[in-house]
Amino acid sequence: MLALLTAHVVAALLAVPLVRWLDRRGFLVLALVPLATAVWAALQGPAVLAGRGPEQVVRWVPSLGAELAFRTDTLSWVLTLVVGGVGTLVFVYCGSYFHARDPGTARFAAVLTAFAGAMTALVLTDDLVVLYTAWELTTVFSYLLIGYDSAKKSARRAATMALVVTTAGGLAMLVGVVVLGQAAGTYRVSELLAAFPTGTAASVAVVLVLAGAVSKSALVPLHFWLPAAMAAPTPVSAYLHAAAMVKAGVYLVARFAPAAADLPAWQAVVLTLGLATMVHGGYRSLRQHDLKLLLAHGTVSQLGFMVVLVGAGTRAAMLAGTAQLIAHALFKASLFLVVGAIDHQAGTRDLRTLSGLGRRMPVLAVVGTVSAASMAGVPIAFGFVAKEAAYEAFLHDRPWVLAVLVAGSVLTAAYSARFVWGAFARKAGVPDTAAAAPSAGLLVPPLLLAAASVALGPLAGWVDVPAAQVAELNAGLATDDDAELVHLALWHGFTVVLLLTALTLGVAAGMFALRRPVARLQARLAVDVDAARGYRRAVRAVDRVAVEVTGATQRGSLPLYLATILLVVVAVPGGALLLTRPWPADVVWADDVGQVLVGAVVVAAAVLAVRARRRLRAVVLAGVTGYGITVLFVLHGAPDLALTQALVETITLVVFVLALRRLPPYFSSRPLLAVRWVRVGIGVAVGLTTSAFALVASGARVAVPTSVDLPQWAYDYGGGANVVNVTLVDARAWDTMGEISVLLVAATGVASLVFRRRTGAVDRAGDAVLRAPVPERSPARSTRWLPAESTVAPERRSVVFEVATRLTFHAVVVLSIYLVFAGHNSPGGGFAGGLVAGLALVVRYLAGGRYEFNAAVPISAGWLLGTGLFLSAGTGLLGILLGVDVLQTAIVEQDVPLLGHVKLVTSLFFDVGVWMLVVGLVVDVIRSLGAEIDRQIEDADEPDAADHDADDLDDLDEDEEVAAARDARARHEQEVGSP
Repeated sequence: MLALLTAHVVAALLAVPLVRWLDRRGFLVLALVPLATAVWAALQGPAVLAGRGPEQVVRWVPSLGAELAFRTDTLSWVLTLVVGGVGTLVFVYCGSYFHARDPGTARFAAVLTAFAGAMTALVLTDDLVVLYTAWELTTVFSYLLIGYDSAKKSARRAATMALVVTTAGGLAMLVGVVVLGQAAGTYRVSELLAAFPTGTAASVAVVLVLAGAVSKSALVPLHFWLPAAMAAPTPVSAYLHAAAMVKAGVYLVARFAPAAADLPAWQAVVLTLGLATMVHGGYRSLRQHDLKLLLAHGTVSQLGFMVVLVGAGTRAAMLAGTAQLIAHALFKASLFLVVGAIDHQAGTRDLRTLSGLGRRMPVLAVVGTVSAASMAGVPIAFGFVAKEAAYEAFLHDRPWVLAVLVAGSVLTAAYSARFVWGAFARKAGVPDTAAAAPSAGLLVPPLLLAAASVALGPLAGWVDVPAAQVAELNAGLATDDDAELVHLALWHGFTVVLLLTALTLGVAAGMFALRRPVARLQARLAVDVDAARGYRRAVRAVDRVAVEVTGATQRGSLPLYLATILLVVVAVPGGALLLTRPWPADVVWADDVGQVLVGAVVVAAAVLAVRARRRLRAVVLAGVTGYGITVLFVLHGAPDLALTQALVETITLVVFVLALRRLPPYFSSRPLLAVRWVRVGIGVAVGLTTSAFALVASGARVAVPTSVDLPQWAYDYGGGANVVNVTLVDARAWDTMGEISVLLVAATGVASLVFRRRTGAVDRAGDAVLRAPVPERSPARSTRWLPAESTVAPERRSVVFEVATRLTFHAVVVLSIYLVFAGHNSPGGGFAGGLVAGLALVVRYLAGGRYEFNAAVPISAGWLLGTGLFLSAGTGLLGILLGVDVLQTAIVEQDVPLLGHVKLVTSLFFDVGVWMLVVGLVVDVIRSLGAEIDRQIEDADEPDAADHDADDLDDLDEDEEVAAARDARARHEQEVGSP
């Protein structure tokens, strides 16, 4: 089963190039995937009917109990045959339906294939989470398919409407699924239904699950999205809205009926909405002039009919519902394909203008007539067998339901006759429609579906076996009055049910004969209640409320937003903390005097930072708080955390100072003392609340902390004595992978914002200046301390700083590498080592300027970032090759000559990747916030040179850019004087 789903995924990925290569013939290749599904299901038939259907479980996250569970019973087997069989014919039909070289055809093929896979997963899964995932995937793919022609406003509206309605129902269903899964203690569908939870929560959850089914199967009052979805291409209507997507709701009702049918809420929703939908859809079909809309409202009616049958709670009704599900897929898919052929050949679907197509397309007319007869319940066709079973199911149980079903069936037969007359009959006063006979590709798929509808009538016994098993295996369903279950058959003799069928067809024939008076009566009794109009008004109202709320709350003030968030934290969880007062009994406020002194410094710096008017002063004071935390880590015996905190604080301070060069020196041109004190008050309140949370959390522990065993686990499983580093590169390697990915994105975003030039000039604008070679040394000049020191203006140079940088730079870089290799057993690691190397580069930049920095780092930041991420991710593949899990550390120990016993852990390579990525981040930040801002400041000071650099750099090749950069630097030296 998993292989079938994988085949759908692969086919969907390959659909675009395949269809672009083979054009419409690519659909024939893609049809092999649903065909394989149908063939597989057919081959599994004997095993399924014997109660030995295949099962497959793939453990995904065992610790969370997450798994991919699939199971084939009779109900899912029937749906798989329908989805695969009808899907195959629809794909073949698409090969002739779409115009050659239509630019959107390839994307349509990919989405349709993906939808077929999602629907297959939905009916085969035995896991509630996977079921919901597949459910929402069908929603998304149907949105894309309905909106295929994005140039049409009607298609976009219809797609959005379907998405909103079905997603809303799906969200309600998600809540119900979670409640049921938690209450039952399992998310396996089979286990849940075997031990279904009881109580109020379970009843509410069932109603929420039904909300998903109601939205997906377009029951009243959410029926309006389905007729609107007829803006989609006809193959979409034939597959999604006849055989697949809308059947998902029916399938869900049938799946949960054995366990939930006895609940009063279930009966109220299923019977009331189902019957109302059947009558409403049939009534609206009689008013339609578009053949596709006529079938759409008919589909709404049939969906209500099927929901009543599969959800009624009796075995006889389930038998009839299973038969009706199969019959509807055959005749409705065929009818939609017939309408598509008419529209394709005649260019219209308006039954008022169509005339004489029966003579021009005799085979298509026979196909349409046979399918409509099956829909109407005319004897011989399988639709007649299913409708007889439905009447029989309610003949002795709830006769009021039977009365409504008969009335709905009368409407069904009436609009079936109207369809045949409107599509193929010659109409007085209407000229014959000019249309060529459809091609074999447009004719064969509906022909096969219609032939199946006719053949299954006499062969109803074949269908009776799985249908009866669906009914019998639903052990939670009661037998009607303990009577023997009636089986499907074409002929049961002269019975009351046959009389009801004759009455149904007779009344429908009378309505068709009096169609003009009926139409006038409908017009006179028209009620000005339109669900679609109500939906649009509701959407406009929500949009209006959103605009008003946004206008009232989103004022564009970051301090206001932050203050609101912090005050809510203080008021809501902080208020709850004050009310409950869960304070621990024993509190140690400090271990020594040093902690108190450092804490006082941190608090004082924080208060002064909030009251500071100058930006630089606030940044320095904020840095004091960070370094104070570093000292607290040292006093608590956490050197690894202290090292990382100190390095991060230093880098952050440098970044802030670099960025402040382009900001005003003061926070506000109109500083208010009251505002500063308000900020102090908010900060104090948040600090106290956070401290209270930490105090309560630490005092609420009742079990032995996991940290007690972490040192031993780190050494046994991660091969290192540094618990922090082993946790980052092994136990939480996936988290670290996500964090370094975020760092990469952040670095790219910062560089993109700072290097804001003309389109396509970001890299050229930065690299042309940043990588410009240093002016050549004069032969007479002695060796310089830094290669690019001559590019720095004299007033900005510091010989002492240059000498210190030259003497310490390489040692610091070596130290950073040492931290990487030593970090697995001692304080350090890739992150700390990368920060140390980054600080060395910062010092190099501060001492010699941007040219000196690029002489020290002659490679791009992107190369460092990408290589670092690739190396860290590649460690996961290395673990697989060594026979362990992804990103799990593998330990290799070997005696090496001269070196002795060598112990190597694969997480070292992960750490090296982190080191490279952190260095790349620092390089990117310095080149953007440092060197690029330097260039912008120089351009502002030298307008002529700036104009030349900005206007001409993007039009030059790389050699010319280098020469232009050298000339610009030379002009600057001539103006300020050479050192």
